[in-house]
Amino acid sequence: MRCAVLSPEGGLFFGGTRFRAVWGAGGVRRDKREGDGGTPCAFLSLREVLYRADRLAAPRTLAPCRPLVAGEGWCDDPADPAYNQPVALPHPARHEILWREDGLYDVIGVLGWNDVLPVPGRGSAIFLHPAAPDFTPTAGCIALERADLLTLLARGLEAIAVLPPASVP
Repeated sequence: MRCAVLSPEGGLFFGGTRFRAVWGAGGVRRDKREGDGGTPCAFLSLREVLYRADRLAAPRTLAPCRPLVAGEGWCDDPADPAYNQPVALPHPARHEILWREDGLYDVIGVLGWNDVLPVPGRGSAIFLHPAAPDFTPTAGCIALERADLLTLLARGLEAIAVLPPASVP
């Protein structure tokens, strides 16, 4: 399996290359909870790649890949039956809008976190996506330069192992 390693002390490593990356403002967490801003300390499989076809060509990837359409969202409301699943908008419960104008979701690698049988409140929508221009921390996702993200996908990325910070026992 082609796996990248995210080390909070050093970035994202894949195939002997270090990529600049950011993660959740709440740090890397062993006890990930909805809304904590943390990135889960876990092995995260790449489930699917979504992309804005109006902004770029389909990325090369081993993962299933499909274009986003306006009106797609992702439910992050632990009280909703669609928790941690894609939803059509409008959706009555709290959700993220995937069709964004800022470019941060032009390419989305959907990472496998709390998604097989979602446990309400354990965290949702952990994505691999382009970073903000100033590399500000995310709400829990992993983000890097768009070009680097496309390179990782083309090189066959299948998963990310998120390591705990050295200071966490």
